[in-house]
Amino acid sequence: MMLDTLRRLSVFIILCLAQALVLNRIHLFDCAIPLLYVYFAIIFPRNYPKWAILLWCFFMGVIVDAFSNTPGVASASLTLVGVLQPYLLELFLPRDFDFNVKSSVSTLGFGNFASLAAFLVSIYCLMFFLLEQYSFFNWLYWLECVVGSVLLTLVLIFPIESIRK
Repeated sequence: MMLDTLRRLSVFIILCLAQALVLNRIHLFDCAIPLLYVYFAIIFPRNYPKWAILLWCFFMGVIVDAFSNTPGVASASLTLVGVLQPYLLELFLPRDFDFNVKSSVSTLGFGNFASLAAFLVSIYCLMFFLLEQYSFFNWLYWLECVVGSVLLTLVLIFPIESIRK
C-alpha cells in the first residue's frame, strides 16, 4: 500500500512539473494545448477507492491551476473526470476480469484503453474549455481548442503508456 502511494505521488509530481514547466508553454496553432496531467486520472486501478480518486484528481487540478493561472478550471474538470473514471472503466472491462486490474494497454488491450483514454480526455477538454471561455460566442474557436487539445493529449499519452509497465 505504501509503495503504491509513493509511486502515485511520484507520477503526480512528474506530471505536475511537466505540465507547469514545459507543456503550458506549448500552444499549437494558438489553440491546442497538451493537457497531459489527465493521464493521472486515467490510470487508476479498478479497486481504488472512489473517494481517493476524487481527492487525488482535485489536488492535481489545484496544483495545475496554481501554475497555469486558471483558477478552478483544471480542478473542476479533473474532479469530473475522477468521478466518471471508475464507472467508465467498468464499461471497457470484460465481466470476468480480476478485481485488481490496472487501467493500462497491457490489461485492457489497445482498443479498449484508447477508447477509455479518448473518452475521458474528451470529457476533460470539453469541460476545461467550456469553463475557461465561459461563452459560445466564438464556438468555432472553442471547438478547435477542444479537438486540438484532445488529439495532442492523446498523442502524448500513448507513448507514455507504451513505456509504462
